[in-house]
Amino acid sequence: MVPELLSSNLCSLRPNEDRLAMSCIWEITPTANIVSTQFCRSVIRSRHAFTYAEAQLRIDDRKVDDEVTECLRSLNKLAKLLKQKRVDKGALLLASPEVKFTLDEATHDPIELEAKQLRETNSMVEEFMLLANISVAQRIYQEFPEYAVLRRHPQPPPSNFEPLIKAASLKGVSLKVDSGKALSESLAQAEVPGNEYFCTLIRILSTRCMMQALYFCAGTEPEAEYYHYGLAADIYTHYTSPIRRYSDIMVHRLLTAAIDADVTHPDMLNAHRVQEVCNHLNHRHRMGQYAGRASVQLSAQLFFKGKTVTENGYITSVRKNAVYVLIPHYGIELPLYLDQPSFTPPFEYDETVPSQVSGNVCLCTFDRIVVSLMLEEQDNMPGRLRLQLVEPKIKTAESLGAVEQSRVKKRKILNS
Repeated sequence: MVPELLSSNLCSLRPNEDRLAMSCIWEITPTANIVSTQFCRSVIRSRHAFTYAEAQLRIDDRKVDDEVTECLRSLNKLAKLLKQKRVDKGALLLASPEVKFTLDEATHDPIELEAKQLRETNSMVEEFMLLANISVAQRIYQEFPEYAVLRRHPQPPPSNFEPLIKAASLKGVSLKVDSGKALSESLAQAEVPGNEYFCTLIRILSTRCMMQALYFCAGTEPEAEYYHYGLAADIYTHYTSPIRRYSDIMVHRLLTAAIDADVTHPDMLNAHRVQEVCNHLNHRHRMGQYAGRASVQLSAQLFFKGKTVTENGYITSVRKNAVYVLIPHYGIELPLYLDQPSFTPPFEYDETVPSQVSGNVCLCTFDRIVVSLMLEEQDNMPGRLRLQLVEPKIKTAESLGAVEQSRVKKRKILNS
């Protein structure tokens, strides 16, 4: 992130204040076909600042019909058409749990934790950002075919999906992974009666089968490798967030040179040097992901200190001594350890399904369970969040016959 004076002030649009900008301007038909594209340096005077929630309320309230609101509705309509065009090409509509913390103004400790809610307005902004990134990628590649900073997303090997395909088949869902379009169509049809969260969960787990998207210098890869699998885009880059990504600053420098608005630095025309920077950006991006997860974990520990809550959860994977559980209300995922003496009979791991079985209980991926969540204090050590199984309740020997029949049935499904 660039310094706060830039990120929160000079480089951010503020209502009724002039701000220097680099603009991507399209002429678009009512059916979302692009007639023309131009790039220029510009001065923008924003008329209003909305949160996503505020903009959504404006769009949904039919009693409001001022010019700004009608513009929002027009943009939202176009965004839906653009999104459908991407999906028709094979773009994936995946999901990833995001966490939102509300902090105490005085102590900055988290006082509320919830899963981040996504609205149509989130998608509206995303669609035009994607369109800008694709348009800019085409322009800088046209001008600098050897030096353009691009972003590719390799197609994952089928083996990445094997555990997910097996788990989905147990729920009666067939997942096709031959291509991005086949996967997209499979996910659109993935439903399990009585499990309202299944569609979201399978998209979350599909995201984890993906390869890492990478920045690269155009001159270092064959053109066939430029494809962005997740977006079904032949060429792509990052242009829309220069205040928080250095890759976007590099792209802005190339774009200003491409439209003769500035001269570019000699290092930007050195393919070896550009690729070195891209390698560093890829590494720092991974480190940023790890740091983000650690930050969420620390904030969650502070939030749950002294609390015990009971929530619905969904199993995301089955391991030899645990199942991992996603709690939709909070958007966090934690292990539920099963190698505990309190479970009688003890859980047994069946790697052919895979599942964990104890008495009448058989735990598999996608199953809904109820767990209690608490912070386990440890002497001279940071506390850790811990789950306890609340439901289903384990019964003993009288139900074992029924459970064994269930396990045999699941093996037959896997072998069919």
